[in-house]
Amino acid sequence: MSDYTLSRRDPEYVPTAKAMQALEDERRAFVKGEKTEISEYLKKLASKINSECSVEEFLRNTGFGSVVYAVKPGDGSAREQAASCQRVLGGLANITVEYATKRYRSNLVNWGIIPFTAHENIINELDRNDYIYIPEMKTKFINGEKTIIAKVIGENKNKEIELRLNDVTEEERQVILDGSLINFYSNQK
Repeated sequence: MSDYTLSRRDPEYVPTAKAMQALEDERRAFVKGEKTEISEYLKKLASKINSECSVEEFLRNTGFGSVVYAVKPGDGSAREQAASCQRVLGGLANITVEYATKRYRSNLVNWGIIPFTAHENIINELDRNDYIYIPEMKTKFINGEKTIIAKVIGENKNKEIELRLNDVTEEERQVILDGSLINFYSNQK
């Protein structure tokens, strides 16, 4: 079912998300020691995103995942399916001006997807093939920071954007850190 996610709205979403998931799979295999060689593509990408540390250090501390950005998502009848399919495809976050429904935002959290909001011009600042890098994201998230400065890296582009995490409760924060609501309940035992 996830292969049809956003297929009418954005036919390139699934192939792009799968390519990002392949990068994350390669990164995890390297971190676990299952793979000792890093592909040239991943080396170049890691160096382009963050040249302040070694590629190996960067890969140990940085995860890759897809992001959906839209002005006001979540007004359709398949909100639960949208969030679950996004997660199955390696989705880590949504960036939006506002969420159409609280239920859609809750579904994102329940699937471990970070519900960012941003200013109304964000849609004009991002392109499909951009990378969004948030240094120390996990620490910032754990500390409850509401404003997150992210770097947008693209073809001939390297700029900062401001993302917000308004109204994320402590429980929601823990659900996201645990990876999903199922994991959250499992960890409560």
